Amino acid sequence: MAINEKTAERVRKALTKQKEVEEKKMFGGLCFMVNGKMCVCVRDEELMFRIDPKDYESVLEKKKARPMIHNGNLMKGFVFVHVDQVKPDKEFGYWMGLALDYNKDAKAAAKKKTAKRKVPAPKKTVKRK
Repeated sequence: MAINEKTAERVRKALTKQKEVEEKKMFGGLCFMVNGKMCVCVRDEELMFRIDPKDYESVLEKKKARPMIHNGNLMKGFVFVHVDQVKPDKEFGYWMGLALDYNKDAKAAAKKKTAKRKVPAPKKTVKRK
């Protein structure tokens, strides 16, 4: 999994004012979870931003971004942007702003329930004469 460390450091710096930030390796990159919700993911050549699904269509029309398709499904509200498109601070700020604005209203993914395993009782040994 290739991660653009320079871009990851730029995202870290942009998130310094956020209270709760966690980094997780997901989607072939390094994802930044803000307040327990996926916000931005850094890969080698692109970033993935989680934006408001209501803004999704208009953002794709006016910005150089591509939709996210995961396991054959269109993930409305997730877009990929090439690293070159966010080189100017203004563009980087635009995308980070969209992601952080939506993060306030976004729902966290449901926690996966772990199945409880029953531990079998130890077998009793019967002594025979």
